[in-house]
Amino acid sequence: MQLVLLTTVTMIAFAANSVFARLALGDGAIDAGTYSLVRLAAGALILNLLAGNMLRSQMDDGPKAAMMTREVVKQGGNLTSAIALLVYIVGFSFAYLALDTGVGALILFACVQATMIGWGILTGSRPSTLEWLGLAVAFSAFVYLISPGLTAPDPLGSVLMIAAGIGWGAYSLRAKSAGTPLLDTAGNFIRGSGMMAALFIVGIIVAPTLGLFDWTPHINGFGMMMALLSGAITSGLGYALWYRCLRELTSTKAAIVQLSVPAIATLGGVLFAGEDLTARLLFCSIAILGGVALAISAKAKPA
Repeated sequence: MQLVLLTTVTMIAFAANSVFARLALGDGAIDAGTYSLVRLAAGALILNLLAGNMLRSQMDDGPKAAMMTREVVKQGGNLTSAIALLVYIVGFSFAYLALDTGVGALILFACVQATMIGWGILTGSRPSTLEWLGLAVAFSAFVYLISPGLTAPDPLGSVLMIAAGIGWGAYSLRAKSAGTPLLDTAGNFIRGSGMMAALFIVGIIVAPTLGLFDWTPHINGFGMMMALLSGAITSGLGYALWYRCLRELTSTKAAIVQLSVPAIATLGGVLFAGEDLTARLLFCSIAILGGVALAISAKAKPA
């Protein structure tokens, strides 16, 4: 029951990330580069404070506060996971400047599943019949939910969202071997925010020359609030919970359970963005959550 509760809270946090991004980026309250930077920096700050406090409680003579960030980075996370996190967040933000929400979500979660299930098969995990059935039900309902909005997607936006899906899938896979969820997540966010700061400066200088997405910084109070909430709460703390859950989920189940996020995000859109609640939405949400429940109740068989 504890795993079910934590996983449910985490999926709600992931869905909230989509709602926050949609509200902020869709209305032009903030640019994608600044949104990515603030999101990572806010997550790094709150996680560093929490992880630093945990480390101090474990040390007789803990390091001074000014040295705690270095200690968190040294003991938690790694560069590879931080790069995967950065690829996901940057790709996610910029892709939604060019893609419709439904198209982007389909590309993202298809790539997340392909990455995680593919890796699980390569490393010896074989989905059981019930897992395949649950995946088929959930994914079919997911496609049916967003299919009315499907159009030929923007090529660059599609590539960015594919990269985001692979990045998140890789990050989730690496999280399965994490020793201390809070420390590892904090270390990854601190590294990721540093790399994002450098990328942000390079983007402002280089993007206009290459004719890519507009990196000109602009932000208002609402955009800042959305980025801070996404970074500190639904990303930072949400990903720490996800690290905890992944230690008890197979790669296949971890991929399948994330299919619930689009349904939850769509309901969030109804509540907070004034989107219509339709019979199709209710049907697909029930089918997606039912497929997920079927899949996570099954047992994977070894190769």
